[in-house]
Amino acid sequence: MSTMTAPTSTDKKIIPGGSFLISNPTPADCFFPEDFTEEHRQIAQTTADFALNEIVPVSDQIEAKDFSVTRRLIKEASELGLTSVDIPEEYGGLEMDKVTSAIIADNIAKQGSFSVAFSAHVGIGTLPIVWYGTVEQKKKYLPKLASGEFVGAYALSESTSGSDAVNARTRAVLSEDGSTYTVNGEKMWITNAGFADIFTIFAKCEVKEGKDAGKERLTAFLVEKGTPGFTVGKEEHKLGIRGSSTCPLILADCKIPASNLLGEVGKGHHIAFNILNVGRYKLGNAAVGAARMCLGNGIRYAKERKAFGKSISEFGLIQEKLADCAVGVFVGEALSYRAVGMIDAALAKVDKHDTAAIQKAIEDYAVECSICKVWDSEMLDRVVDEVLQIYAGYGYVEEYPAERAYRDSRINRIFEGTNEINRLIITGWLMKSAMNGKLALMPAIKQLMDEVMSGPVAKEDREGPLAEEYNLLASAKKLALFAAGSATQKYMQKLADEQEVMSAIADMIIEVFAMESAILRAEKLSGKGTAEIPVALARIYASGAMERVELAARKVIATVAEGDMLRTQLAILRRLAKHDPADTIALRRQVAQHVIRAGKYAF
Repeated sequence: MSTMTAPTSTDKKIIPGGSFLISNPTPADCFFPEDFTEEHRQIAQTTADFALNEIVPVSDQIEAKDFSVTRRLIKEASELGLTSVDIPEEYGGLEMDKVTSAIIADNIAKQGSFSVAFSAHVGIGTLPIVWYGTVEQKKKYLPKLASGEFVGAYALSESTSGSDAVNARTRAVLSEDGSTYTVNGEKMWITNAGFADIFTIFAKCEVKEGKDAGKERLTAFLVEKGTPGFTVGKEEHKLGIRGSSTCPLILADCKIPASNLLGEVGKGHHIAFNILNVGRYKLGNAAVGAARMCLGNGIRYAKERKAFGKSISEFGLIQEKLADCAVGVFVGEALSYRAVGMIDAALAKVDKHDTAAIQKAIEDYAVECSICKVWDSEMLDRVVDEVLQIYAGYGYVEEYPAERAYRDSRINRIFEGTNEINRLIITGWLMKSAMNGKLALMPAIKQLMDEVMSGPVAKEDREGPLAEEYNLLASAKKLALFAAGSATQKYMQKLADEQEVMSAIADMIIEVFAMESAILRAEKLSGKGTAEIPVALARIYASGAMERVELAARKVIATVAEGDMLRTQLAILRRLAKHDPADTIALRRQVAQHVIRAGKYAF
């Protein structure tokens, strides 16, 4: 086991989850890659070196489903301490901060199939036991998971209940003497299933006591490979991440000891949903790492490829693609590490042995976790698409890296709850928090409605290279609140049934968080004397984000209003969205020439 020590947590201000819509944080309030400690940077380098030197060279074997290679690499990763950062020290772990865990997810993501296997093992394969296991279960399994002796898997999905997990058909029945559970059912699309040793499996089970007595509720169990009645089905042949193991699980009168109940009967939904929050922000970090890797390949190819007598990296349309990819990575880093930094700041105030408090602290950032998942996965899809286009015909050929990256990316919009589900979570969580008074959204919406109905308001007078971007951000927040307020006025408690409206509001919320993260990061960098390129990146993103916010707001307003009210609200929308366009062609050229000179993404 490595002798890495946990980075020291800084005493950061605790910012409530979801509050970014109604507050104005400063760069000092936010955690970005520039705030990494020396230990964080060492761990990032160790992980990146391991991925480049040990994982990438055996990609062909991984893609051929040689799972002995994957298991060997997980074991080697454990010797560097990469598999044990979320495991308590008393059970063989390193018990490090969540930023460290996110850094590893980011830097391990240089080979898609292995990244998926690794992330499933250290995340959903291990955390249920860390958070919900008994002392005996932790002693039995966590040291083996930390050392790579055991590989973990997580079995929630079924063929008829993917996103609707609580309606599982798998059933568990307690024996009359209370000694065993008999489980029957089938699980689908289970990552690591072909070579995992311990599975967290969810099934409906009758609750014996309390308000739900006599009802069947989702419950979690630990099932070891080789348990009688437990069978792993055939490997799925997938569009992407082909080198990861994905199999169904069949449980036919599978008898497991009652001591293998994980948590409480009927409380499996808490395990499922809390684990997914961590999975979402870590998937975001992994998507950023994959995008950075893909962009690096695109830059190198563009510099080497000649057409019409010169390098294609000199062509404006190629530079535009490279710049957009660089913007994606920059903003992805900003919003992802900002989110996990918020979580770490909250966890610093929580007793490390109080797992319920830890889960609650993370759950408070459910909106930010879902934003990371949605924004980063969709950013990665855009990056792999643009890089494949840069490779042109060669991008469609398997021996070049763009082809596999393109296929591997697509699953991320489905993993950890589809992006559609996560958009509903974002808006639903914020609206629920507004209704119960947890967040002062309703007063903010009322104040905005009063403001816009009273006529134009002068923009705040700002200074500095990002002055206009801060004005755009303020307008974007107002547009999001305005659209959300208009929708709430029309639909009231039935807003949750209007999924298209909920999704459009979520798009505005996502863009606000991403835009603000980019601007704050650029400002923080400008304070360190490295302003020019970060400012250009933030300006490019803010310009496009404002257009997307306006479009989403227009979509909502057109749905919730008609006649004179529609015309009035559209006039307000135009007033709020009014701004002078930035010269994004010049800004993109500036960014592209920077990365071309560096030969990689370098900020």
